[in-house]
Amino acid sequence: MPLVEWTEELAVGVPSIDAAHHEFIDLLNALPDASDAEFPRLFAQLAAHSRKHFAEEERMMERSSFPVTAVHKAEHSRVLAEMEQMQQQMKRGEIAAARAYVTDQLSAWFILHRNTMDYVTAVHIQRTLG
Repeated sequence: MPLVEWTEELAVGVPSIDAAHHEFIDLLNALPDASDAEFPRLFAQLAAHSRKHFAEEERMMERSSFPVTAVHKAEHSRVLAEMEQMQQQMKRGEIAAARAYVTDQLSAWFILHRNTMDYVTAVHIQRTLG
């Protein structure tokens, strides 16, 4: 069973954000069944995807003069720091902690973040950038 299932209800209406979210979900859902040998590589792919997506989203926020860009960027930075911490733990052989982070925190964070910060950001981007 996937951690998060893509549905059109998760779409925010900005095609590049929706495509990135769909890819995030695909990468996230590959992790629970990954072997301990594959998990760190797949997690690294998810972290790299997140860095790229967050940077693109932040550029859109800046171009559209989104009034709470700093708050949204801070949340991105927080999650990227958590991902980096998990990667460091995996380098020490602590894969179970990263697995727990993915299943217990990251999947729930994604839904909450999409439903709050990303939704509001997308509405603003659509109004200002079209």
